[in-house]
Amino acid sequence: MSAVDVHVDVTGAPGAPVVVLVNSLGTDHTMWDPQVAALAASHRVVRYDTRGHGRSPVPDGPYHLDDLGSDLVALLDRLDVTRAAGVVGISLGGLTALWLAAHHPQRVERVVLANTAARVGTREGWEDRAALVRREGMVAVADTVIERFLSPGFRAADPATTAGLRARLRSLDREGYAACCEALATADLRPIAGEVAVPALVVGGTEDVATPVEDAQWLADRLPHAELVVLPGAGHLSSIEQPATFTAQVLAFLRGAAT
Repeated sequence: MSAVDVHVDVTGAPGAPVVVLVNSLGTDHTMWDPQVAALAASHRVVRYDTRGHGRSPVPDGPYHLDDLGSDLVALLDRLDVTRAAGVVGISLGGLTALWLAAHHPQRVERVVLANTAARVGTREGWEDRAALVRREGMVAVADTVIERFLSPGFRAADPATTAGLRARLRSLDREGYAACCEALATADLRPIAGEVAVPALVVGGTEDVATPVEDAQWLADRLPHAELVVLPGAGHLSSIEQPATFTAQVLAFLRGAAT
């Protein structure tokens, strides 16, 4: 387990409470663009590219969830953040946030677990996807991933955003993406979910086919201090499909009063 220095973008007043945003598989820190302005009004917003994505290093795989979590701890150390006010993770980023809450609860006050699960998919499915990407490149999975990322209604209503996400997917380093698929293949936090004492906001979307509402409900039922919010009509990237509602829920939760 060796941490890497991930690419980071920081917005907001240096003395403000810190909120860290952790991207999904197949995106980068820019996926949080719709949230930055509102969050930075009251927080120091730290966004970073998960290893293997964006401008972060791409060490050879496979990766493990412990690696991704250690990268986050190392980033907090690098920025002299003893305890973040919040860590907001979506999809794979949600698993990273949950890992931090489970293994380093002293480093975070609250976590937002959006469109994620304690166990996402199957080992065989993720290993098959990793092998396909290494063999044929990102073009082999980009269209399928977009269909799982975004609800049909959003894809029809916002073709520009859809096209941008597809282009970003296709430009990803194939090894970085495949190695993160392998992290998902082995990641399973179900055995320790009931021991996580950090308050959590669990966000689901009714149109999320990658991590259905049932996964969000499972987390909310098992985590000792969890609240559940389900966004009607939202797909897997709910922060992009319903940015205003998503951001309002996050801010309310960080202030201690989720609506």
